[in-house]
Order: sequence, then structure tokens, then C-alpha cells
Amino acid sequence: MTEVGRLLAGRYRVGALIGRGGMADVHVGTDSRLGRTVAIKLLKSTLATDPAFRTRFRQEAQAAARMAHPTIVRVFDAGEETVTEPGGHEAQVPFIVMEHVDGRLLKDIIREGPVESAEAVRIIEGVLTALEYSHRAGVVHRDIKPGNIMITRTGQVKVMDFGIARAISSSATTVAQTTAILGTAAYFSPEQAKGESVDARTDLYSTGVVLFEMLTGRPPFHGDTPVAVAYQHVSEIPVKPSSVNPKVSPALDAVVLRALAKDRFARYQSAVEFRTDVETAAAGHVPVHRPLDETAAGLFGPAPVVASSSELALKQLAEDQTMVRTQRRPPVSWIWAGIVAVIVIVISVMFWVFSLTPSADIPDSSRKVPALAGQDYDAAQNTLLDLDLAATKAEEASATVPKDEVIRTDPPAGTIVQPAEVIKVYVSTGAQPVEIPDVTNQAVEAAEAAIKAAGLESGSVTKENSPTVAAGIVLNTDPEAESTVQAGSTVNYVVSSGLVTLMDLTGQSLSAASDLLTSQDLQLVPVPTPDKTCAQEDGSPVIKQSLAAGDVPQKSEVALTYCAG
Repeated sequence: MTEVGRLLAGRYRVGALIGRGGMADVHVGTDSRLGRTVAIKLLKSTLATDPAFRTRFRQEAQAAARMAHPTIVRVFDAGEETVTEPGGHEAQVPFIVMEHVDGRLLKDIIREGPVESAEAVRIIEGVLTALEYSHRAGVVHRDIKPGNIMITRTGQVKVMDFGIARAISSSATTVAQTTAILGTAAYFSPEQAKGESVDARTDLYSTGVVLFEMLTGRPPFHGDTPVAVAYQHVSEIPVKPSSVNPKVSPALDAVVLRALAKDRFARYQSAVEFRTDVETAAAGHVPVHRPLDETAAGLFGPAPVVASSSELALKQLAEDQTMVRTQRRPPVSWIWAGIVAVIVIVISVMFWVFSLTPSADIPDSSRKVPALAGQDYDAAQNTLLDLDLAATKAEEASATVPKDEVIRTDPPAGTIVQPAEVIKVYVSTGAQPVEIPDVTNQAVEAAEAAIKAAGLESGSVTKENSPTVAAGIVLNTDPEAESTVQAGSTVNYVVSSGLVTLMDLTGQSLSAASDLLTSQDLQLVPVPTPDKTCAQEDGSPVIKQSLAAGDVPQKSEVALTYCAG
């Protein structure tokens, strides 16, 4: 199934393929309504039938739509398009319309070799600025990697694909509770690899991995399988970047090693703290190791005792150049133990699900989407905020719902959702403007069918005389053809009566009467008829006409009697 040339949502024209991801393809596109170039992300057709992937794709759009910052790729629109597969069956393909960025992926830049320290610092500062904004908005990216970072032709850093982001308020959900591992193993944080809860510090660890890769040209850990790489993130201490690239300064070594601390309480606690140390290192000074501040303690709780052991390991690495990794993958027994543990967990969860009894009570941790139809957007937004739900506005034309009133929501009313879920509120823009079709020279029945097909209503039929148009044929409409009205408006018709209006011609000269009958306004047929019983007069005036003055059929013959005696 080719996507190039397809028109989505009646306005987005799909162009050439410009990128491929794990679950979606990205095409350049054109917004025909606004005349701008966009990027269109389409869920792969092999995954579109999977409800879990479609749900994750929709969550990507909702999370990214909340991000409005120069360092973050904007999301303009999202929806689902019905397509016909080669087999003939229909499928729903979700799509996201994003800002089109003219630039290069960071992974392509790194592929050419290590990035200069000054440039690496500038890029990582842009990434941290984006994360500072998203973390304050309550969104954790969870998939920071060079493939999700673009550098524009002007050097602007833009982070994209908040595709597996979750609100910090729902961070109790762990990777182990999902049906698939999210993210990329080479950039996993230790807590992601272990299936623990994830927070903003996970993004900072992944950012540290990206900084290491920019400085050295390769990630800190690599192995034959993703499992082996994930295991190294948990158990092995990374080497200093300068041991791979001697051009890296000791100050940047210290920043990278702190960002890659196994214990999240030992690494940077915020994007601001991370960026401050990067700026200090760029100036040639080794950042001072500060204790956990009160703000971080308030956000994430007190640091566990094991934090000191991670710091000790980092210090030992910095002082001991002889440390090497001795194991590149987990023991086979660990792998089998993990497989058995996963099987036991799956069976336990299935048993628990089947043993549940239906209940009408909604858990305190869940919310039911209220019925908002008929309200204005502000009232609907306040109602959702009272339930700890967020709202995003979408406009939709409606011939039945008045302008500025809510039509529906997505998810629909009655759906059970989690707190902080983004609810899409569709607000009516009123009836859709419709152009009146040109139905002149059509029979009334055909004209009424065309008007109905355009979403309009047929009104009165008024007859009007015409010398040329047959009876029952439309002469014009009110409002006139090609004018724009609201959907559902009434269109009146003026149709031909098949008649013309004949005037009294007696007393007119024969030639003048004949000219009037054959004029464009009448187009009747004069038949001169002499009367030899009366004396001929000058100019041969008409003394009698065969059809009385008034409406007569088109093309009628009119006998004009004149004196010829």
C-alpha cells in the first residue's frame, strides 16, 4: 500500500518518505489549507491493527501536543484515516502531523565521527533545555537518543518523538508492567532495564549516554543482544570518555560519569543542574560535587543508603586506570531465571484478571470522562480540571450543534481514564460553509438532487416566462449559483414556464408587428393574413390577431390580419 499522494483528513497531502522508525514511517507533506510543509507520521500498516500500538500512537500525539517550545518539534494535528488494504478490507491508520524540520539527525552526525567538545556541549545544552521544559510540564520522554534529536541547518537543537512519554504523576507504572520494552537498549537507564519506576532522572541518564557518544563516537556499552547491553547499564561502570577520545577534558569526564551514575540519587537531579555543570565544564573547570538538594529530595524522596556506593565506584574509576570490564553478558542461569519469573508473573496476572468480579465503583486512581456536549469550551475545561484531567481543544464543523458548543470528546463520555489524561474536546464551528452548485439548464428534479447532495435544502419553485428555455428547466436559483452559504440552507428555484407574454398588436403596421413577434424576447412566428373584404390602408395596419394578448406557448404561430381590398 503506497502512501505517497494520499490525502489525509481532507487537507494533508502525503509526500516522499523521509524517515523510518520502530513503529511508524515519516513522510514530508503539505497542509493544503494553510499552504505549509509538514511532516506526517504514519503508523506502520503491519501494526495498525494492533489496538495496543494504536493506543500508544494516540498517547504520543496527546503528550507531544502539550509541548510548545523552540527546542521541541511541534505537533499540529492527529487523527485516523480509513484505508483499503490490497486484500480489499478496510483498516484504520493513525497519523500525526508535525512541524517539518530542515536539518540532520544527530545519529547521522555522530556516524561521521566524534563531535568536537564545544559543539557537543552546545547540542547537549539544547537537549537539556527541552527536557527542563517537558519535566516542568510533567512529561518524561523515556526515549532520549541521537535518533530523536535533530540539528537544523541554522544549528538549532530540536528534540522529537515524545512517543513513550508518560505524566510524572503516573510514573508508578513500570516498564515491567508493559507488554513490550519501550525505548532503545543502548540508551536505557538502569531503572528502565530493571523494570523499576521511571522519573525525570531517567531522561538525564539517557542524555549522559548521548553526550558520551558525541564525545567518543560510540555509546558507553555495547553487546551482542539488547539484553546484554541492558545488563551492562545495570552492573558495569562506564569508562571515562577521555580513555576513548584523548581530546575530552577531565571536566567533561566528570560530568558524563555523574550523569551515568547507576543510582539515580547519585546522578543529576534536574536538567538545570546538569546544564549548569556542562557550562562549568565547557569553561574548563571541574564541577564541584554538590550534595542532594532539598528540591530534589522533595520531588523524589530521600536518597537510599546505596547512593554512596555508586559515588565511591565513580571515584574509584576516576583514580584507577586499570579497571576493565570482565563480563559482557549475563550468565545463562540469570537469563533462564528471568524467563521463568516473567512466565510466573504473566500467569499470576491472568489468574487475577479472570478472578475479578464486576464492580460499578470507580477506583480512586481512575476517572470517568464526563458528558460535556452542549457546554462551551471553558466550562468543559473547568469540569475536566475538577477531575484532575487535562483538555485540548479541537474544532469541527456541525450542522446540528451551535457554534462554540462541545460536540463530543475523545475518549468519549463514560470512558474510564487515569488522572492527568489529556481529553480532546471537539467544539463546533457551526455549519460548514457550502458552495451552491450551478443547476441552471437542469430539470427541477435533477436540480433538487444536486442541491440535496451538497447538504442544502430545496425551497420554493417560481415560474418565469422564457422564449427559449423549455418548461420545467431551471433558469436560476436564489441564492445564486457558486455563492457560499451555511450547510442546511434553503435554495429557491426559478424555472421556465414554457410561455411568453404576447402583447396586443392591433393598430400596428404589419412590418412592425412582425418584427415584435420575431424579437429575442418573444421568438414567435408571424403569419400575415390579408382580408380582401375591407379597403387597404396605408402601412397595412393589423386589424386582428389570432392569439389574444397574454401568455402563449413558445414558438406559437400568430396570424396577423390586415386589410387588402
